[in-house]
Amino acid sequence: MSTLPLPPRRLPDVAFDAAAAARPLDWVGMANIALPLRVAGSDGEVLTVAASVDVAVDLKDADTRGIHMSRMYLQLQHAFASETVTPAGLRRVLQTLIDNQGGISSAARLALRYEMLLLRPALASANAGWKRYPVEIEATLREGHLHLALRFAVEYSSTCPASAALSRQLNAERFAGDFAAARPLSAAVVAEWLASERGLAATPHAQRSRADVRVELRPSFDELPLTALIDAIERALGTPVQTAVKREDEQAFARLNAENLMFCEDAARRVAAALSADPRVERFEAEVAHFESLHPHDAVARVAGRGASA
Repeated sequence: MSTLPLPPRRLPDVAFDAAAAARPLDWVGMANIALPLRVAGSDGEVLTVAASVDVAVDLKDADTRGIHMSRMYLQLQHAFASETVTPAGLRRVLQTLIDNQGGISSAARLALRYEMLLLRPALASANAGWKRYPVEIEATLREGHLHLALRFAVEYSSTCPASAALSRQLNAERFAGDFAAARPLSAAVVAEWLASERGLAATPHAQRSRADVRVELRPSFDELPLTALIDAIERALGTPVQTAVKREDEQAFARLNAENLMFCEDAARRVAAALSADPRVERFEAEVAHFESLHPHDAVARVAGRGASA
């Protein structure tokens, strides 16, 4: 006995039901999507990194119950697997997100979070090591205008100027006490004393510190200047934390700390000076935190401003 094939099942779709308490919505989407991203490395090479992605579109039609989330998810998987993240590529992805909603949306936004790995040379030896920087790319397309912002963090060392001055005073007092008696002094005698344990009566306190930066970019660029901005902040602070370290590197790092004594206020001003001189930056916000070794709390400073005129 033959049986006739059953017709394909029609699955219910309640997304087409009328919206209760109808009104437009600012943003609707998904957060913390796990995706691989192709990003540019420090030497122009393309790296694949694990990312957490937020995506959303507006819902301008008050009577539409919901957006097409599955379309968004599948589009992101396809787009970011095949091309490197660039401003032009982000614009295309955002425009397609809007177009695929069938007229119910007019704006789209993305947030891409990942850790950027940069190979950093040692200060004095021939070694190098990988250093990671947390990064977030914010991209919004509205009325055809692309708005891009970058968030990143830089870790550095901060040696307290007040503590350094107090330490120098104690060192000077010990020197005066040890050489108070009449005795012949020569450069060799003083150098031997300075190199001994007696030559260090006190050391200034220092701590690992962190600058969290957000910059809004001007639209006239082809690549995301992440590495360039990170390099500029590290140069401005002068004491970025190190990776591969031999004794000669540690000594060079100690010299950099002595040459770059800074309160959190000094660090914030250095960061602001670097960013305000950059023509790629429209505006910036930065927070520096010194994770105090003297106190059980952090010292924090915040600053905001605009970049250089193009």
